Amino acid sequence: MWKEENNQLYKKFEFKNFSEAFAFMTRVALEAEKMDHHPLWTNVYNKVEIWLNTHDAGDVVTEKDHKLAKKIDKIGA
Repeated sequence: MWKEENNQLYKKFEFKNFSEAFAFMTRVALEAEKMDHHPLWTNVYNKVEIWLNTHDAGDVVTEKDHKLAKKIDKIGA
């Protein structure tokens, strides 16, 4: 579940290994690029953490972030 705090949506994903985590990030990157919306994220081995907010709107959470979050959830399922 995404948490909304400090003007950001946040979620942590965990995978079996680094390859699965990296594949997930690649698929998310393609969707984010289509939306012209780019997450802040970190990856360590099998864990990916993502923070979303809309820079053009003053670094707050917007509908654009919620739409990307839904796409990310589908990719991570």
